[in-house]
Amino acid sequence: MTRLFRTHLSAVMPALVAGIHVFLERRKTWMAGTSPAMTLLGFLVAILTIGVDMASAQQRPNRLEIWDLKLGMSVTELPDEFTDYACGNNGGPPSSALAGWRDFKRCRPESGGLREVYFRYDDELEYWAKANQFATEIRKFSGTKVFDFPVVLSARFDDNGILKGIRIVSDPRDTSRDREEAYLLRNFLNARYGREDWDCADLPPEDGETPVFRTFIKQRCKKTVEGGALAELATSYLRKKGQTEIDPHSGRQTEGQFESLVRFELTMAR
Repeated sequence: MTRLFRTHLSAVMPALVAGIHVFLERRKTWMAGTSPAMTLLGFLVAILTIGVDMASAQQRPNRLEIWDLKLGMSVTELPDEFTDYACGNNGGPPSSALAGWRDFKRCRPESGGLREVYFRYDDELEYWAKANQFATEIRKFSGTKVFDFPVVLSARFDDNGILKGIRIVSDPRDTSRDREEAYLLRNFLNARYGREDWDCADLPPEDGETPVFRTFIKQRCKKTVEGGALAELATSYLRKKGQTEIDPHSGRQTEGQFESLVRFELTMAR
C-alpha cells in the first residue's frame, strides 16, 4: 500500500501545477465581487480537484505480469511484486508455501530437472480500482489472468537459480469466466508469438473421448521463438470417457462434463 501511495503522490504533484494553470484560465470568468477569503478557498479546492483528477487520468498504475519474467534472469534479479509463492504442481494447485523466489530449492525437481514455483498476481491494485470505482481497472486487475482468462502461473528454475521456463495453465477452479471458453486462450497465445511456423499435430480421440457438441480439439503445437526458446502449446476441448451431454439416468442435459484446457510452456534451449 505504501508503494501505491508513493506512486500516486508523485503523480499528483506535477498535476497540481497543471491544475493551477487551468484554474487561472477559469478564474477569468468568475463574477466580480467575490470576497478574497472565498476566492482563496475556491482556488485551493479547485487546484486540488483538478490536479487529482488529472493525475488519476494520466498516471493510473500497472502491475507486473508473467511476461515481465525474462528467461535467463537469476532468481535474485526477478521482481518480487507477486504473492502466494509456493511449490508448483505441474500447473495444478500449489503445494508447500514459500517466502519468495529464493526458496525455489525447497521444491522437488520435475522430470526435466527444473523446479517449479507457483505464484499469483497481487490483488492490491484490484482493491484500489474498486475503491475508486474504475470499472475498466477492476476487470483488468481482478484475479490472476492472462488475456482475461483465469490461469495458474509458475516459473521454473534450474539448480543454479536461473529462470529457464514459465508455465501458464488455464484454471478450471476460477468461475469468473465461463470454463467452457478456456480453450480460446490458445488463439491469444498463438498470436503473441506469431501465427506462422507453428508445428501442430491434431491428435485422434482416445478410447471414450468424444466431441463437445460437434467440436473436438486435441492439439499439440510447438515453435522455436526469438532467442531460441521453445514454445509449447497444448489445447483440449472434448468430453473424456464417462462424460456425456445427456445424463443417461435422468435424460437431462449435464453441466460441466467436458474438458476445456490450455497449457503453455516457454523453455530456454538447453
